[in-house]
Amino acid sequence: MLDQLVESKSNSKENTRRSEFLVVVMVIVVSALLGGWTYSLFAKDFNMGGDDLSLAQLVAPVIVDDEPPPPKIEQKEKPVADTRTELIQNMDQTPIKPPDTISTVKSKIPPIDPNKLTIQGKSNSFSGQDLGANAGRVGGEGGTGTLGGSGTETVAKNEGDDAPPPPKKVVPKMVSGGVLNGKATSLPKPAYPSAAKAIHASGAVVVQVTIDESGRVISASAVSGHPLLRAAAVSAAQGARFSPTMLSGQAVKVSGVITYNFSAQ
Repeated sequence: MLDQLVESKSNSKENTRRSEFLVVVMVIVVSALLGGWTYSLFAKDFNMGGDDLSLAQLVAPVIVDDEPPPPKIEQKEKPVADTRTELIQNMDQTPIKPPDTISTVKSKIPPIDPNKLTIQGKSNSFSGQDLGANAGRVGGEGGTGTLGGSGTETVAKNEGDDAPPPPKKVVPKMVSGGVLNGKATSLPKPAYPSAAKAIHASGAVVVQVTIDESGRVISASAVSGHPLLRAAAVSAAQGARFSPTMLSGQAVKVSGVITYNFSAQ
């Protein structure tokens, strides 16, 4: 039985030697990889120092002469009024002055436009502006200050003459007042009808009323509540009085409701 015993020895030295060998191999491999990567990074030519980027000649900017400003175009002032060498009215206008001689030859001077300001001058010209734009401005080339138009009187219109008057404030004839119990100066209590007392009727009755400008109730009608209590509520509402309701300084009618609460007796 003793001849089958296996002698156990310590292998610590051999294991240490193997570990050191593996560490040395790994260091060599890692160093080789880092060296190869570094060499490939710095050994590659990116053409950063070639002649393509060299500055061979400096070119001065071209000086451009300032262009002269464009010539100013003088705009001729348009006449403020139509100018006629002779004032000729239309057929539907009263002539300013009867002609001295009657001729059958058609005149080359156009007649006066009633919608424009026309003066008498040395030449014929047209302003293209209406009478409202030329109000109060009389002039022309050698003009005499004569106004043309329908009739023989000289009329000067101001720009604000044809403006419509400002609209007047429209005051409504009736406004809504909502619940009017707290607005009454006099609110009589309704009588409790005997028929309602017999069946112990109770509850609220709403009466629709219309109040005139002086504060008097001109119409009243019950819109809800017990049928036996409505007549008494309407009668009491007709005797209520209110202060006049003013709107923009004017008294107006008011539409609202009065609520009466009846308790069973």
